[in-house]
Amino acid sequence: QVQLVESGGGTVQAGGSLKLSCEASRTIYDSVVMGFYRQSPGKQRELVATIAGTITNYAESVKGRFTISRDNTGNTVYLQMDNLKPEDTAVYYCYVNIYRDYWGQGTQVTVAS
Repeated sequence: QVQLVESGGGTVQAGGSLKLSCEASRTIYDSVVMGFYRQSPGKQRELVATIAGTITNYAESVKGRFTISRDNTGNTVYLQMDNLKPEDTAVYYCYVNIYRDYWGQGTQVTVAS
């Protein structure tokens, strides 16, 4: 079992920045994929970014603006979000797959135009 807790959401003006954190309840091996998804009202949940070892993967819509990283303890993954746009408004969920999918509770990100 793994619990994931996100933090760092909030409201920001377009062009601003936020940094999300996701802390796991236990150490996650560096090779295990962790990441963030997001969901807007009326839309399906979509991938934002993932990281496994040194390999990162980003949605086209966030490339060049968002950066995913991981700390050395293996417990925490971060999503630095710069140059935010109103269309980035969503609930952001942390994700890890260890034999099954685990999700955090979500954190709201609102970008005002």
